[in-house]
Amino acid sequence: MDIPKTRWATTADGASIAYQEFGRDDQTLVVIHPWASHLEVYWEQPRFVRFMRRLSRNLRVVHMDKRGMGMSDRIVGTPDVSLLMDDVRAVMDASGTERAAILGWGGTGGAPLAALFAATYPERTTALILDGQLFERWTPDHSQGVTDEQEDEWDREFAAIWGDDDHAVECAQGCFGDRRDDCPVDDLTFLRWWTKMMRYSATPTSMVAFSRMWHETDIRPALSSIHVPTAVICKVGAPLAAPDGEDQRQWAEFNLRHVPGARFVEVPGAAHVIWIEEPEPYVSALEAFLRSVEDEEAELERMLATVLFTDVVGSTDRASELGDHQWTELLGRHNAVVRAMLARYRGTEVSNAGDGCLATFDGPARAVKCAQAICEAVKPLGLEVRAGCHTGEIELLGEGGADVGGIAVHIGARVAALAGPSEVLVSSTVKDLVAGSGLVFEDRGMHELKGVPDAWHLYAVTH
Repeated sequence: MDIPKTRWATTADGASIAYQEFGRDDQTLVVIHPWASHLEVYWEQPRFVRFMRRLSRNLRVVHMDKRGMGMSDRIVGTPDVSLLMDDVRAVMDASGTERAAILGWGGTGGAPLAALFAATYPERTTALILDGQLFERWTPDHSQGVTDEQEDEWDREFAAIWGDDDHAVECAQGCFGDRRDDCPVDDLTFLRWWTKMMRYSATPTSMVAFSRMWHETDIRPALSSIHVPTAVICKVGAPLAAPDGEDQRQWAEFNLRHVPGARFVEVPGAAHVIWIEEPEPYVSALEAFLRSVEDEEAELERMLATVLFTDVVGSTDRASELGDHQWTELLGRHNAVVRAMLARYRGTEVSNAGDGCLATFDGPARAVKCAQAICEAVKPLGLEVRAGCHTGEIELLGEGGADVGGIAVHIGARVAALAGPSEVLVSSTVKDLVAGSGLVFEDRGMHELKGVPDAWHLYAVTH
């Protein structure tokens, strides 16, 4: 896999944020790394390349260096979380990503930033995947956390060896873990790569500042505001996973308690860094979760409605008779009448192209009565229309559900096409649903509808 081209997004306050995009265009996954990152040095590590190659097989992946790290603008001190969220949003804008699933891994700036973004910008987040601690500091109600004294000691000791090849093993174990499942301590190439990554990511002073910032950041009050589909991924079950597996399960359970409706996704593995091991089990589980979210969204974009189709009878002959200018003027008056009737009967206009209209209603009786009213209202214009109604499940398409589709729409169009001048035809579904409405129907028998399975019983509405 070739190294993706590095680009820069410009934030609202003028900062340059480095990002890369690669993979398929089916669905976008924004990956938020922990605080230490350098986009181009990452690609020098074969394990990372293997993971990203598999991740991008079925997804378009966008990842970034956060402000103050890697190839993004360096700053004095540390940014607050609102600026870091702006950086994510700027990268999404620059990469043409309106909405995306967000994967945050690692406790120091990965999972917490992803969670805050999902809570703050749900309209831009299709799903949230968390793999890492959302809160790590000790508090009276979080006794398993790290105390300020422990954090100070770790920062001080780690800053003294930051990116030092002579302390490559300690550098790697401090970030990946001290078990062989976590860190390939016998791989000198890997160890030297990691110390280079540390040097290219940040200075020792910046590392301490960022580490301290995330240690002090408590995002728990915001977690209850996360309403997008969320998965908490936990690697457990590998033969040598305990006791680290217990630690992972502990923070996973913390995340699950604090994010409403989050799903627990268990995958085999031992290493807590997501790209260290063979990627297939992890990525397959992630893809399965995203597919379930897509399926759920597709179901939510379906609703029961009554569709109404109208069509001007003999429009071609009438247009030829009147000429383009007069016909266009008459058609405009027709459209105004149709819209007035839709408003009266609380219909939603979907399209009014050419000489026909498609509208939806949440009640079948109103749709039928609206169709009757349209047939009568256009007669003073010297026009007649035919109309057809059918009730069924429709799919909401386009931005904001501006268009509709599905078999119910096709049936409604076919029913309308069989109606005569100033006639309203309905399917048996509509007739059965309007009992008690006072509407009277005349049986028109069984009909084969083009492109629609089975024969359909149709009825004409009588006055």
